[in-house]
Amino acid sequence: MLNYSVDAEGIATVEFDYPGKSQNILNAGSMGAYAEAMKKALADPAVKGVVVASAKKDFIAGGDLAELAGATDAAAFHASISNWHKLMRGIELGGKPVAAALNGSALGGGMEIALSCHYRVAADNPKARFGFPEVTLGLLPGAGGTQRVPRLVGMQDAAPLLMEGKRIMAAEAQKIGLIHAVVKVGAERTAARQWVMDSVASGAKPLQPWDAKGFKIPGGGPNTPGGMQMLMAANAMLREKTYDNYPAPKHILSCVYEGLSTNLDTGLAIEARYFTNLVMSPVSKNMIRSLFFGMQEANRLASRPASLTNPVAPQKYTKVGMLGAGMMGAGIAMCTAQAGIELILLDTTTEAAEKGKAYAAKQWGKQVAKGRMTQEAVDALLARIKPTADYADLAGCELVIEAVFEKREIKAEVTKKTEAVIASDAIFASNTSTLPITGLAEASTRPANFIGLHFFSPAEKMPLVEIIVGKATSDATLARSMYYVRAIGKTPIVVNDSRGFYTSRVFGTYVSEGMALLEEGVPPALIDKAGLMAGMPVGPLALADEVSIELVHKIAQQARADLGSAYVERATDRVASKMVADLGRLGRKSGAGFYDYPAEGAKRLWPGLAEHFKVGAGDTAIPTVEQIIERLILVQSVETARCLEEKVLRAAIDADVGAILGWGYPPFRGGPIGWLHTLGLAEAVAALDRLAERYGPRFAAPKILRGMASRGERFYPA
Repeated sequence: MLNYSVDAEGIATVEFDYPGKSQNILNAGSMGAYAEAMKKALADPAVKGVVVASAKKDFIAGGDLAELAGATDAAAFHASISNWHKLMRGIELGGKPVAAALNGSALGGGMEIALSCHYRVAADNPKARFGFPEVTLGLLPGAGGTQRVPRLVGMQDAAPLLMEGKRIMAAEAQKIGLIHAVVKVGAERTAARQWVMDSVASGAKPLQPWDAKGFKIPGGGPNTPGGMQMLMAANAMLREKTYDNYPAPKHILSCVYEGLSTNLDTGLAIEARYFTNLVMSPVSKNMIRSLFFGMQEANRLASRPASLTNPVAPQKYTKVGMLGAGMMGAGIAMCTAQAGIELILLDTTTEAAEKGKAYAAKQWGKQVAKGRMTQEAVDALLARIKPTADYADLAGCELVIEAVFEKREIKAEVTKKTEAVIASDAIFASNTSTLPITGLAEASTRPANFIGLHFFSPAEKMPLVEIIVGKATSDATLARSMYYVRAIGKTPIVVNDSRGFYTSRVFGTYVSEGMALLEEGVPPALIDKAGLMAGMPVGPLALADEVSIELVHKIAQQARADLGSAYVERATDRVASKMVADLGRLGRKSGAGFYDYPAEGAKRLWPGLAEHFKVGAGDTAIPTVEQIIERLILVQSVETARCLEEKVLRAAIDADVGAILGWGYPPFRGGPIGWLHTLGLAEAVAALDRLAERYGPRFAAPKILRGMASRGERFYPA
């Protein structure tokens, strides 16, 4: 795991080289080896100083998340972290100069290793990033980061690094004082070694700033007027943004306040306790499982069909067609062009297609204005988007995606016109959000090449694509489609065909439950505030406005027409019908929905709701915030469990990744299935039975949950 050598001048090099991995990670094994090497160097009188370096393309990627996720013994974990702190303090106070040569990225624990060195020099590598991403996984920098960073750069500059997980380039890291020097790529070891040699020659004992006499925190500590003001503002903003659902940023603030009010060693002891608390919490385990391992599996296309006897070689796309130049079509066009692929943007008229290209130009223009893109780069991207109204221009496309109006007849028409000009092996994909792919494929002469690619709005920003496999879709088509999704930088999940598929079906339950609460007489402000407090990005009524109440109404009408007598009317059908058909309030797009959208000022709840949906109209008391949150969250979980039972979903982790990326399900809960796992299935079934008895069969626990609960099973390892 480490290479150790000492040169003729007595300079030791401790080089991280984790076996079998492309990046160095920190765990019990690698830190044990590091401790052994550093103790050896410090104890050897022939060693004058040490350079810490990496044999990989980056310095150290951070801690071993599998080890952290698997930690269950709090006392043992706390002891191990305390030992890491002792090791790093031993290096700092060991009397020999130690320099870190950062050839690439140093993140999390890797940056903390560097911070415990007396000197840090980084290569001017444009791909290298420096920072502490732990907070994004429900953790905090637990190897001294919360104590050393603010003591180096001040509390103000430390806040975005620690509390937001911001990653910065070498130049900015040097500017704020996180590293000492930036040199050309390949010169970092020489520069680090030279500093060690100079330090040895000076005869001065190397000291960290906080160990020097008279040290003061840059910008003032937590008990200065500036520090108090910063902490108060940060705490208020944190509360407003997270509703205390995420303990990690709150614990980071506590570490900074408590730790910087005392000496470094006491601060490290404080940090160790808060870090142990987070590692043992279900929040961090949920976030690590879903946001790291789940997304990692999805992004490496782990769900590619195993049935292919000859695995499909990665598809290289050179030309893709896009039918429909509305906001969705234009967004998909942007993603495709950014991947270096020619995009034919087709609409009913050339003028309509040009509007789609103009949308792309406008969005990229915003990036130019912010200095994030050059106009030359934008011009090159726009040159790849070719507006047209002529289907003949689709010839040569390896893939064509339709994002036309949600009517079967229109989709069937564009399918036939497209297949008349594209090659026989080309893929035709529908971006429908609800219509079953198998039914749409009936209009195709090659249903094996027909698939669903469900993007989310705005497509240029949203990271998820839900791939829907119809009954006739071939495994080769699925594999080739997955390669397209990855080519444009999106994360795919694969689901089987059904009405609403997975994401629209479960996402819809959140909106529907909000409407049911409104019909029951719950104050609309309470409904939406409870949604935010539950961790959702938007309240259910506000979200209905965003997606369009009219769309909710039309989907219900289509489902009623398709299912006939089998259709069961819901509260959301009645509420949406009243809003759209009776009141003409279609949602945000019309400027009138559950909210009013004045030209000047923020949106506000429509006062007329009180007339049409009487508060307290039901025969029961208005539920508490906690009761509303339980309904809004568990209605998503129970529908997701049904999707697993019906084989719409292929794996629980796909459900959780899809929910978090697709509609902003709160990551701290781990996903709809992750939340059941957190509650425990027996407890979840009991809660669903209680809700079903009171509110109806939409909360009825499916057999898959009852069976697993009775056998003491869980969806994920305990």
